[in-house]
Amino acid sequence: MSDREQMQYDFALVGAGPAGLSCALRLKQLKPEASICVLEKGSTVGAHSLSGAVLEPGPLEALLPNWRASYTGMAVPAQHDEFHFLTASKALWLPLPPTMRNHGNFIVSLSQLTAWLAQQAEAAGIDVFAGFAAEASIYTNDGAVAGVRVGDMGLGKDGVQGPNYTAGVEILAGTTILAEGCRGSIAKQLIRQFRLDEGKSPPTFGLGFKELWQLPPGRAQPGLIRHSAGWPLDGGTYGGSFLYHLDHDRVYVGFVVGLDYQDPRLQPFEAFQQFKHHPSVKPLLTGGEILSAGARTIAAGGWQSLPKLEMPGALLIGDAGGTLNVPKIKGIHQAIRSGVCAAEHLAETGSPAGFDARWRASPGGRELRKVRNIKPGFKRGFWWGFANGALETLTAGHLPWTLRNRVDDAAQLKRLDAYPSPDRHWVTRTLPPRDRLSSVFFAGNTHEESQPVHLKVADTSICATRCAQEFGNPCERFCPANVYEMVDNGQGGKMLHINAANCVHCKACDIKDPYGIITWTTPEGGSGPNYQDL
Repeated sequence: MSDREQMQYDFALVGAGPAGLSCALRLKQLKPEASICVLEKGSTVGAHSLSGAVLEPGPLEALLPNWRASYTGMAVPAQHDEFHFLTASKALWLPLPPTMRNHGNFIVSLSQLTAWLAQQAEAAGIDVFAGFAAEASIYTNDGAVAGVRVGDMGLGKDGVQGPNYTAGVEILAGTTILAEGCRGSIAKQLIRQFRLDEGKSPPTFGLGFKELWQLPPGRAQPGLIRHSAGWPLDGGTYGGSFLYHLDHDRVYVGFVVGLDYQDPRLQPFEAFQQFKHHPSVKPLLTGGEILSAGARTIAAGGWQSLPKLEMPGALLIGDAGGTLNVPKIKGIHQAIRSGVCAAEHLAETGSPAGFDARWRASPGGRELRKVRNIKPGFKRGFWWGFANGALETLTAGHLPWTLRNRVDDAAQLKRLDAYPSPDRHWVTRTLPPRDRLSSVFFAGNTHEESQPVHLKVADTSICATRCAQEFGNPCERFCPANVYEMVDNGQGGKMLHINAANCVHCKACDIKDPYGIITWTTPEGGSGPNYQDL
């Protein structure tokens, strides 16, 4: 019997993103008498929410038919789509893939949308607890998930209880629903424990960057959506960019790098900053002001990497399970669909059993299967992938094969002596932020410096020896927040120093570390970025 305080609910949801909140709302609509809580590790709902974000509104309208009349956040109607291939000096027009057409969609702020959804949930009688980070699962005697334990507060760096120590409560539930987003820390443990990925392709991910800019008057074209591929990435590295023009002379600027890249010298954050200096982009931003910035990994594995979404006592929904549609560059509508599908399944059956098959047969699952071969096709380079994508679109995903992801992203990284890095023709940077620490400032990071380091490195001796020699310490390059640094150890060598307070919770380190020795865990509740309007 635990000596921690316990709270009992019919349904407990971990993560107040679009999947978790949509699931909670639909459950309350179907079972008004049910007790439901939603845990959110961010200081407020929306503080950790980051997405492109173009919303396909159908699933939200089905859940909340009056959302357009009552929504208080930004929703800029999509007006015009463009797609370009960038060389170092030119932007070449390309035909727009049908999956990227946005007529009828809206450019939104995910942080604003989730904050609004949380208000609707609370008004419906759902308990939404922000600043409470779920740290671990709780189990019944027969091994089923029975809830989650919230992380302790007030621990010192050495893990010793400080004067403000508060033990984390245990949230017990009939069904626990994991909606943690991409690479959820509890979801990762449960996928391994219940072997939910057995027979599936290894997952693959992207690292996305996003900034909100205030432009000089008259420069933005509200509703313009522009995507591009190419420079500054080489032909063998998957990725691309976006410019979403908003109201009030603002623009979202974003960049995504596939974490299946091979180049050990690639610096994704610097590639994003280089993109902003392209001749087709820099004139838009020059004279403007950056307002906020952030980074987050995205689940890009698609249909073939989708784990089994059910286990005894629990479900995976949204990006915790990998429901994002990469070719569409959209995940919000899929997250909402996933949450609603889970709620309807639980309301009808009272059990997680059967949800996996139900999701795969649902519109959201069918959408993923239809585009399953598009992202893997880019492993042979951009132009082969572009042609394969056209074929897959023409045949509506009915070709009789499925392209597989063979190894995980960490195993894709080549050793220094095995990969001649290309000249990326990078130029002198003049637009902000000047460096990664400046970008962290625009993320609004807050971490209590005295708390334990939440980034666990199993064997730091590898960092100074094997990793330095074989890969050149890629954590210093793939981390967008300058968390990992190799510093002088005072004895003529190097040692790893972790700037945990810089962490923006992107989780790239948990994915791309070539030795698999870095584990991202939840810091004290309320820590991390405080994204504004991203």
